[in-house]
Amino acid sequence: MPYSKNLDVLIIGSGGAGLTLALKLADHATHVAVLSKFALTSSSTYYAQGGISAVFDAEDSIESHIEDTLDAGAGLCNPDIVRLTVTHGKSSIDWLREQGVVFTEEQNPSGETQLHLNREGGHSHRRVVHSADATGKAVSLSLIERAQEHPNIELLDHHNVVELITAPTEDLTGKQILGAYVLDTHKDQVKTITAKVVVLATGGANMTYIYSTNPHSSTGDGIALAWRAGCRVSNMEFMQFHPTCLYHPQARSFLISEALRGEGGRLILPDGSSFMQNFDPRGELAPRDIVARAIDHEMKKRGIDYVYLDISHKSKAFICEHFPTIYQQCLEFDIDITKQPIPVVPAAHYTCGGVLTDSYARTDIKNLYAVGEVACTGLHGANRMASNSLLECLVFADRASADILQKLPTIPQPPQIPDWDESKVIDSDEEVVVSHNWNELRHFMWDYVGIVRTDKRLSRAMNRVELLKKEITEYYSYFRVTSDLLELRNLVIVAELIIRCAQQRKESRGLHYTLDYPETDNTRPPQNTVLTP
Repeated sequence: MPYSKNLDVLIIGSGGAGLTLALKLADHATHVAVLSKFALTSSSTYYAQGGISAVFDAEDSIESHIEDTLDAGAGLCNPDIVRLTVTHGKSSIDWLREQGVVFTEEQNPSGETQLHLNREGGHSHRRVVHSADATGKAVSLSLIERAQEHPNIELLDHHNVVELITAPTEDLTGKQILGAYVLDTHKDQVKTITAKVVVLATGGANMTYIYSTNPHSSTGDGIALAWRAGCRVSNMEFMQFHPTCLYHPQARSFLISEALRGEGGRLILPDGSSFMQNFDPRGELAPRDIVARAIDHEMKKRGIDYVYLDISHKSKAFICEHFPTIYQQCLEFDIDITKQPIPVVPAAHYTCGGVLTDSYARTDIKNLYAVGEVACTGLHGANRMASNSLLECLVFADRASADILQKLPTIPQPPQIPDWDESKVIDSDEEVVVSHNWNELRHFMWDYVGIVRTDKRLSRAMNRVELLKKEITEYYSYFRVTSDLLELRNLVIVAELIIRCAQQRKESRGLHYTLDYPETDNTRPPQNTVLTP
């Protein structure tokens, strides 16, 4: 039977950005539904270890946080957006504590309790508020609990968006959002959901690569949905590779938090010698792009599969107190980090580009917003500084909520939308095509569009994308949609956007490093890469 639902606000994504926005809207008697592609805890937020950057230390300052962010962003950050975000750091942490998030505390010399602050790469001060080494989990579980209790929030897990529904605006100058077609994967049914406002909070696109620190949900869905609907995207060439992912056959996606380096962890080669001092005076605390390239360089130069991260010179009590999750996880793989170094490799971690938005998270389509990693706000520039991502989620969810609440009373109810038509498709008898294309895509993106690029590698990758697009389009046209097919369809679009942006940037800057143009172009003001559908 056909299924339809009408809402005030449809939020696609159940991470920190989506749930924060839902809670802030629902307190004003707004009917909100939050979709999660898998379980509610499948978001990147849940797996975030490090923390949230905010100025609390008396020796720190807003200006210092701004300066560090601009420096990491390699000239492409929007200074106004950086200031806007950083100045809301403390209030964002205060709001999370009101929602029940418990952060790690310590006693100061006067015996008073205060937040314990970590220091991570790119930061000149300790300013990372955290919950041991599982901050994202603490934030995610608290926000999910609050959302489950709220009468105005409907949580729909295992719902994957097939396509956004748009129509021309009344003045015919653009598009407006009407809702989305959504696959309920438990019922194997495509639902029609209309809404006055739709918000993309789907996270990034790091599963475009074979090695990723993110969960299975990070497949660029929101970016691809927005692109197909007509939104501009920006800076997709800046894919952040986290320097330290645990190297183990059964632990491909386990992140070793940057906070471990912030507490004195040293990167070493198999012979025990350190190497980061050869690449940057900040050593292990250099920005992530520099550390990742240094590790990649040493691995290729020496023909080794990984380097080591060593924190064993710290006491066992210190390690277990500060990094209980990492300690326990590594023990499961027979690695005792109190006695031995951790084998690590870089892995795709964060999408610095995304759907182009303004300071209120508005996209090019009327009443369509994008919040969190899916968006390109101007905060991160060419390289995101550690622990600025959850802060961005909180600040822009708050900004979006203010704008939505102001506009919502004047937005008319969407018209009735036709049901999803499956009359001309059949069940697939070739699921192997999806899995094969998925693996091929992620492998050649890793090989050709990874940490170090060349024009030839990018051209090879684009040739393969074009072939895959044709195969996937044909498959999508003939068979009923599945969650895997939807992800593959989105991934190939995101891969194309990454390659196209990378081909346009004839320089090395931030996370984009190419052997053909190894220097940064300082002959003109830095330019953001913008693609228009």
